Amino acid sequence: MSIPEKLTFRTLLENSSSKYSDRPALGFVGSEPLTYSDVYKSASRLMLTLSAYGIRKGDRVALLAQNMPNWGVSYLAVTAMGAVVVPILIDFTEAEIARILEHSGAKTIIVSEKQTYKLKTSLPPSLKSALLMDDLEEISLGSLEMSGKAVKSPLRSKESSNKMPEAPGEYDLAAILYTSGTTGNPKGVMLSHMNILSNAVNTLGIQNVVSGDRLLSVLPLPHTYECTIGFVIPFMTGASVRYLDKPPTPTVLLPAMEEVKPTMMLTVPLIIEKVYRNRVLPKLTSGGIMRVLTKAGPVRKLLHKIAGKKIYKAFGGHLHFFGIGGSKLDAATELFLRDAGFPYAIGYGLTETSPLLAGCGPKVTKYQSTGYSLPNQQIRIQSPDPKTGEGEIVARGPNIMLGYYKDPEMTKTVFTEDGWFKTGDLGYIDNDGYLFIRGRIKNIIISSTGENIYPEDIEAEINREHHVLESLVYEMKGKLVAKIHLNYEELDKRYQEMRESAGHSYQDLKESAGNMYEHMQHKAKARLNEIQQRVNSRLNRFSKLTFVEEQLEPFEKTPTKKIKRFLYFDKKKDNK
Repeated sequence: MSIPEKLTFRTLLENSSSKYSDRPALGFVGSEPLTYSDVYKSASRLMLTLSAYGIRKGDRVALLAQNMPNWGVSYLAVTAMGAVVVPILIDFTEAEIARILEHSGAKTIIVSEKQTYKLKTSLPPSLKSALLMDDLEEISLGSLEMSGKAVKSPLRSKESSNKMPEAPGEYDLAAILYTSGTTGNPKGVMLSHMNILSNAVNTLGIQNVVSGDRLLSVLPLPHTYECTIGFVIPFMTGASVRYLDKPPTPTVLLPAMEEVKPTMMLTVPLIIEKVYRNRVLPKLTSGGIMRVLTKAGPVRKLLHKIAGKKIYKAFGGHLHFFGIGGSKLDAATELFLRDAGFPYAIGYGLTETSPLLAGCGPKVTKYQSTGYSLPNQQIRIQSPDPKTGEGEIVARGPNIMLGYYKDPEMTKTVFTEDGWFKTGDLGYIDNDGYLFIRGRIKNIIISSTGENIYPEDIEAEINREHHVLESLVYEMKGKLVAKIHLNYEELDKRYQEMRESAGHSYQDLKESAGNMYEHMQHKAKARLNEIQQRVNSRLNRFSKLTFVEEQLEPFEKTPTKKIKRFLYFDKKKDNK
């Protein structure tokens, strides 16, 4: 491991490129990767190019691209020269991207060819130049604004030299990250070199990464989770990272895992939950006997272990760390992973904390916990409830953000008087130091008798139901309501099997598309009623659902696959 003595990206780039010079660093699956030496040379050339464009220490440079090797090259070049990188999620709309460019005051944008169409809008006056991330050559800003296409432009006549720009300091601003959270209020989070790199070093205190490790990247690099843990840490330790050149569908992901044979992966709960519900659970509940057997502890563990071995093999067969973060993992899915001996680990953090606050290695996980505080960082519970020990999670350490860009008032609101960062999450710490998250404080519903109701817990119970894909629980006129998105493919399959077992041809029953639709709607309504009754039987008296309604389309989500709750709360208010 090559931890730089000085925690800046310039030192990181120079140290790792020297120590791991010929080792593979960043590459696409199926292509020859860039070595650490290649990354250094490309980043150095880019620094000189940006200097020729007039980019100086503190200037903002935006990145807009899907995951690719040159994303990492661009990130390192911008930060190593003391400029400020502004990574933009490709999930943002054209209007949101335009606002981010204007708010950040970005002078240059490095954009991939696949994303140039999103710049066919009014670009801010601050933006003076653009480069194509695919080959790091200059493109015309006018062509982007006129057609949304990348047209190469010869390097304009500018003073250039072979002298590297001034190196940044540890506490200099390195990145501004615009979040797209569940609240619907994007904010520019300012992170210093010290914030990001200290968090990388502290994360290595709970999980070792070595130069022989191979990571397959499936989460967006502009998100702090993937950037710090899935890019900065591997680059610090000489590991290699491979990227997909297509969306991570099963048909793309499975062959990639077979080729790369990753030793480490980072995911969000939705990915592994889908694997469990779509590949494991149907087989374990395929018949009455199987459903009874899986309720017996020893048998359940054996069946889970058998299924887990198949999943492990599908993931390449070499994993020793499977990180899960971004939101709470479903309890049933975690139980399967524990029984199967799958090398999973759950972490907790926020963009504002660079990101990791708590976590642990796969061998020391505790059921439904997000691990313990990272070394050299602190977390505690603010004003804990005397009975439950629950309170707001607050944090302090070198990883805590500098503040929100151009918003000192909002920055003040998220810090206590004695300087602790308020996460906005409710949780408790057990006697062993493990952190347990109850949910977002703003999501808590207070019952008419004063009890705290945690919608995330009720959603977890709903999502345990076989034909449920996802759900959202909220309060309407003092009652608990759930929106449920059903798995119509499974419902359709179940109906077909039932009719065929009764001696009828499934095709004969489809008299018309209209009749079939009406029938499926009827079946869905009946299933929703069943779900409400079954879930309510497992809930305490003040958490029972009064009404359930179908959510026909999948819920809109953030890049880490959390439901954008505010969108549906607005609809809820319209109904009041």
